[in-house]
Amino acid sequence: MFQSFQLMGNLTALENVMLPLELAGRRDARAAATEMLHRVGLAERLGHYPKVLSGGEQQRVALARAFVVHPAVLLADEPTGSLDFATGEKIMELMFDLNREQGTTLVLVTHDRAIAALCQRRLTVEAGRIAADERTAAA
Repeated sequence: MFQSFQLMGNLTALENVMLPLELAGRRDARAAATEMLHRVGLAERLGHYPKVLSGGEQQRVALARAFVVHPAVLLADEPTGSLDFATGEKIMELMFDLNREQGTTLVLVTHDRAIAALCQRRLTVEAGRIAADERTAAA
């Protein structure tokens, strides 16, 4: 999942989430994408194109697209980097909820210490080397 969302501008929110499912040959792409967009709170925005969605809505489309394929591992680069604080908090809550529900290994790259504090394991990288490796109880 990218910091800048990487949504296809010529596809609606629904079509953006359907895309990886269709590429995988899933016959239920529309139903699965619709369900995931409902899950992230975008039931009313299925037919909207990225250019008319807010930053938070675009991030939720990207989140839905990432989780709809039930990945074993999800890499997220600064998932709240371009969002305001309140929207960023909602996105992180949703990301961790989906992470727990699907059992996906979630790897976050962030400079935000508050987000890092929510993780079960934190690796701090300084000058290209691991400077700290901290573990917490199950989050």
